[in-house]
Amino acid sequence: MYPIDTSVTINNVTMQGHYVPGRDEVLTAEALEFLAFLHRKFNARRLELLAAREQMRQAISAGLTPDFLPETRKIREDDSWRVASLAPGLKDRRVEITGPVDRKMTINALNSGARCWLADFEDSSTPSWENSVSGQVNLRDAIRQQIDFTSDAGKDYRLQAERLEDMPTIIVRPRGLHLEEDHILVDGEPMSGSLMDFGLYLFHNAEELIRRGRGPYFYLPKLEHNLEARWWNCVFVAAQDYLDIPQGTIRATVLIETITAAFQMEEILYQLRNHAAGLNAGRWDYIFSLIKVFRERGADYVLPDRAQVTMTQPMMRAYTEQLVRACHRRGASAIGGMAAQIPNRRDPEANAAALEKVRADKTREAQDGFDGSWVAHPDLVPVAMEVFDKVLGENNNQIRTRRREDVIPDAAALLNVGATEGEITEAGIRMNIDVGIRYLDSWLQGNGAAAIHNLMEDAATAEISRSQLWQWIHAGATATTSEGSERTVTREWVSQLTEEAFAELPRTESDMLDEAKELFVEAALAEEFPEFLTVPAYRRYLSAAADAAGARAEMVAAAS
Repeated sequence: MYPIDTSVTINNVTMQGHYVPGRDEVLTAEALEFLAFLHRKFNARRLELLAAREQMRQAISAGLTPDFLPETRKIREDDSWRVASLAPGLKDRRVEITGPVDRKMTINALNSGARCWLADFEDSSTPSWENSVSGQVNLRDAIRQQIDFTSDAGKDYRLQAERLEDMPTIIVRPRGLHLEEDHILVDGEPMSGSLMDFGLYLFHNAEELIRRGRGPYFYLPKLEHNLEARWWNCVFVAAQDYLDIPQGTIRATVLIETITAAFQMEEILYQLRNHAAGLNAGRWDYIFSLIKVFRERGADYVLPDRAQVTMTQPMMRAYTEQLVRACHRRGASAIGGMAAQIPNRRDPEANAAALEKVRADKTREAQDGFDGSWVAHPDLVPVAMEVFDKVLGENNNQIRTRRREDVIPDAAALLNVGATEGEITEAGIRMNIDVGIRYLDSWLQGNGAAAIHNLMEDAATAEISRSQLWQWIHAGATATTSEGSERTVTREWVSQLTEEAFAELPRTESDMLDEAKELFVEAALAEEFPEFLTVPAYRRYLSAAADAAGARAEMVAAAS
């Protein structure tokens, strides 16, 4: 058991929270000083950008339709500018594996055979103190090839490659701008989770990565405006100066996973020019963003069951094709979305079906011009690799060979929700409830990536589940019942289905399903829409952590 909570204050920077192995090696006085520098210089602007997000959301709710920005037209029309040339380890990204930064996953990802690993502090990771700190320890150890792991069953995990350059390139995804780290206070303010994750990784590993022929690379999540990319670029410049690292060493790939960012893809690349590596089609958060932003605009923006919102739907095709065009026009990599299927080695028929879905998804992306794509499981790496190998041949990417000049930027196509085929069903409602509660149970227990019904669920897919229910209720949407009749989706009906679904969930002594259900109901059935499910979930985690700290203190006091 960890010792009782400790609190250390250095130069008005307070670190509070219980001991985690390796904490004192990554949260050194020098590292905390660097975090304080970043916070004091950039946190006020971060808060302004978050306020601007809310203003835009209110404007869209009042009737504003997103469009390409007139004030940045010159950037889009100027054919002369390009982003920086591709950095070492980022020229060939044909398959990227994603996952949280726990020790076992770190080793498995680096042994997977993928070209890159998205080391995730965001949607697939519960931002607990343990996960945030141990993730930094794991990355530090992996880069220096000093990492191993033994499971409770006695199975040993070791790195297979002897050199960092023979392993997948590590690309770290910090938390989004909206999330804070309450265990680190700077001048009494909670630290930005984004700046903490970015800052600690850069501080401890930049020089080592450069020495080994790689660099500090990042995925930037949930950007909603090109000015947020400018903010990150300013962070990069200041951080490189502080650490005496050459400008342009940091590279960032931006996830286009909000509807407003889809109208500013070239501008986002422009703001990051010397630090830009590419864009990624963050499909699940993108769908969530569309639901969230247009949640009060009535039936015209209502989507069918989430399983029917596939990448072949017209609005999703427009989104991905315009992304490839924007990237290749500017010399950047276009990375496709997540294959969420989980292979099932015990069921050959189900396994074959999952692999075929992955193959079809990756074939579409490769043929559309993407330079690579994501998978969530090591067993999917060979399938995706085979597809991209066939399309790429001897090339590292398709930046020069598939410019997609046939694609015309089209604002209306991005918002063509009405062309989405499918329907709302009672089965879809039940699935949203089931997945949402199961996922939150996993999240509250510290696991942000949960295998549910042979799919890898993360925070983005849980957000879709609860936001669809909220929107369907408030839009007065109609669903097809299990008997084949039509019924209006109401709060009362969803509440009834929630109770039925909850009663069918398997229980264990350690589960947190009661808390998960309560949290899901608050998010899906509330009158006011919570912007992010993970924010109230994080508050619950902090409350539980405080209770645990109190219990530890009582045990220590009783023992003494």
